[in-house]
Amino acid sequence: MSGLGERWLTAAYRGDSWLVLLRPLEALYRWAVRRRVAAYASGRRVAWRAPVPVIVVGNLTLGGTGKSPLVAWLVEHLAGAGRRPGILSRGYGGKGADHPLLVAPTTPAAVCGDEPRMLADQTGVPVVVDPDRPRGARRLLESGCDILVCDDGLQHLPMARDLELVVVDGARGFGNGRCLPAGPLRDPLSRLKSVDAMLVNGEARVRLPAEARQMTLVPSAWRRLADGKRYPAASPPFAGPVHAVAGIGRPERFFDTLRGLGIEVVPHPFGDHHAFHAEELRFDDGHPLVMTAKDAVKCRGLVPDDSWVLEVEASPEPGFVAWLDGRLVDMDVAAR
Repeated sequence: MSGLGERWLTAAYRGDSWLVLLRPLEALYRWAVRRRVAAYASGRRVAWRAPVPVIVVGNLTLGGTGKSPLVAWLVEHLAGAGRRPGILSRGYGGKGADHPLLVAPTTPAAVCGDEPRMLADQTGVPVVVDPDRPRGARRLLESGCDILVCDDGLQHLPMARDLELVVVDGARGFGNGRCLPAGPLRDPLSRLKSVDAMLVNGEARVRLPAEARQMTLVPSAWRRLADGKRYPAASPPFAGPVHAVAGIGRPERFFDTLRGLGIEVVPHPFGDHHAFHAEELRFDDGHPLVMTAKDAVKCRGLVPDDSWVLEVEASPEPGFVAWLDGRLVDMDVAAR
């Protein structure tokens, strides 16, 4: 997102008064959303249904909410239960790929997108990138997957789904509650009535319009970018202040996580999916550089030797895990 886009998004979450000027355009956007939904509800358009269960992990808002860590947790949970999950992504930020693209160990993030590259590295399950999600899903089926997880795609109605999970940033919620471009919502808040579960990432500091389950992002390890060596998250393998680089939906969340570990931070926020250049990642004071896993997949070969990745894991509340396992059993029964 450009600098102008970032400033608009900040205003949308704050609810700046000038956004009232955009409400006529918001009305057009809402009309287009209703028209598209009605086309599928009436049968004028038909969503493609995969022969295996499909779980969508999405959000209602623009800007990061923490859904990709939940996707990683989900596929690892499914694999631990003996299933063969695959991840389907649009591949935002990737350029030049022939679709569908099965992400290989050598696929650059610049081609497949930073989140698919990160998820492929973290989970080891098949990851396919394709803006045409039904086509991408068929490629995952060819890879032997028996359950599909969509990273984003809540608004992609051509793809039928069996379970919808919405992730919300606990600090920002739904901003001013208005749809694009007068607010950050991609769907009206009424969409929450039809999803299966809403998870709040972190403590909810704003009032939410529906019942939600809790999810936290837990630091799991420090990884040195130069050689991949890992250290416990609670014991930083460096001393002194750090240059913290974050090109994610809400960089301040990353900086707060570092401060929570007792680390003095020199913050360097960038726009979501930022394409880094070497000069943006080099500093002349000798302090180490730390970044997110999502940023690190784009920065191999660009960063100095004393550069570190803080890896995090999603940790949903136990009640959600039990609920999810029950729904998965119901899906299995329905498929028989």
